[in-house]
Amino acid sequence: MASFLGGRGFNSRRLYDEVPKDVAPLSPRNKLVFATGPLVGTAFPLGARFNVSAKSPQTGILGDANAGGHFAPEMKFAGYDQIIVEGKSRKPTYVSIEDEEVRTVDAEHIAGMDVYETTKTITGDLGDKTIQVVAVGPAAENGVLYAGIFSNQVRPAARTGMGTVMATKNLKAIAVKGTGSIRIASPRKFQPQYWPRRIMGTTRILMLADRLGFLPTRHYTSATFEHAADVSGERLAREYNVKNRACFACIVPCSRVYAIRTGKYAGLHGEGPEYEALSSFTARVGNSSLELALKAVDLSNRLGLDAITTAECIAWAMELYERKELTRRDVDGLDLTWGNGESILALIKKIAYREGFGNVLADGVRKAAENLGKGKEIALHVKGLEIIQADPRGLKGYGLGYAVASRGGDHLRSEPFLELSNDPEKGLEMFGIPDAALRLAYKGKGKLVNYFENWCAVVDSLEVCKNLAENMSLLPYGLTLE
Repeated sequence: MASFLGGRGFNSRRLYDEVPKDVAPLSPRNKLVFATGPLVGTAFPLGARFNVSAKSPQTGILGDANAGGHFAPEMKFAGYDQIIVEGKSRKPTYVSIEDEEVRTVDAEHIAGMDVYETTKTITGDLGDKTIQVVAVGPAAENGVLYAGIFSNQVRPAARTGMGTVMATKNLKAIAVKGTGSIRIASPRKFQPQYWPRRIMGTTRILMLADRLGFLPTRHYTSATFEHAADVSGERLAREYNVKNRACFACIVPCSRVYAIRTGKYAGLHGEGPEYEALSSFTARVGNSSLELALKAVDLSNRLGLDAITTAECIAWAMELYERKELTRRDVDGLDLTWGNGESILALIKKIAYREGFGNVLADGVRKAAENLGKGKEIALHVKGLEIIQADPRGLKGYGLGYAVASRGGDHLRSEPFLELSNDPEKGLEMFGIPDAALRLAYKGKGKLVNYFENWCAVVDSLEVCKNLAENMSLLPYGLTLE
């Protein structure tokens, strides 16, 4: 493992070496592996992330997910670069790690709890609110194939069903407390650079996507949303955000805490959401209510679901309903017209607990289409992983990235954001092809995606934040995104 930086590379090599290709994803022989990167736990303001990997129950191929917050630095402070979970416990269990002491703890009293309740109970049981916890919710315990693992309650390592793998091992959570520190070999040379971000975090993308015409709306039947301003990051920041929050060691607090003070959802408060979850539960499902979207994201987080896959399954069903290929009788009497908030919330719960029509959607959109025998042509996935809130018809490089990504329909394997610049001079400078940086052009996209795939592999191995590290990929060329 010495030739790998850490993070995703560390985990992928571990799985390649130790998990035979014929192993079923939900078999005890599958391994679940957590890894940090070499910058995690230092003062580097991007280094607070962990990668969790296993063979995916959702896609059947390589699965992994990534999250920030404080869990990864705590792993490092406890002295661990990697945590490997093997086999299966005979009863519900959580793992408690305090420096060199690792023990399993009976978790029957927290079985079935949501992510928030689980985290609160474990820190209470252990008598220390500073302990860092990653946990799964009811969705994972009920076998939803795209359930995630949640750090700091709301930070999801949500893609490819890693929570489902964790739950099948009867592992409810991992709690870590470390008292060590990270020694820097050359402190004077270790002077990380950073730049400010806007107060909206990634939610600022929503209006940009709408303006440029790649905001997936009503299940990709449109690329713009007439209610974009009503559900935008700008409105969220102006009317609902109350404070900012940062990951460990980061001086750019791009995460936000919101509160709803009046109306039907008065009293609801939480952290985030980010662009994918916000856009998924607004434009993707045709919902124009920002407060309903915040409720849907909160519910998905509590139940431990991947918001992207959940919203895709709901939007897919809504399109079939609008096309009269599904009836109320087929969907437990729900009204699945675009944007029906009560039905959206009802389906989130049904999916998590595999109830009624929710059981059809609980294995992801590919399997739902296969099982129903309809809607395959509009099931928006690659290799079984649902694509994100960026319409590839308006972003050709991202479209190619989805197609070749190793874990399926994923933008974070390459994230070729350079084409958002629409600047042919940047394309010429970096790849010798002006069209490479034009989002609606086709030439040069292979070189574009290849370059950013390699860059993302480095970032994922370091386990630093892509949102801040992206401009670093342009530094060898003396360029910036602006």
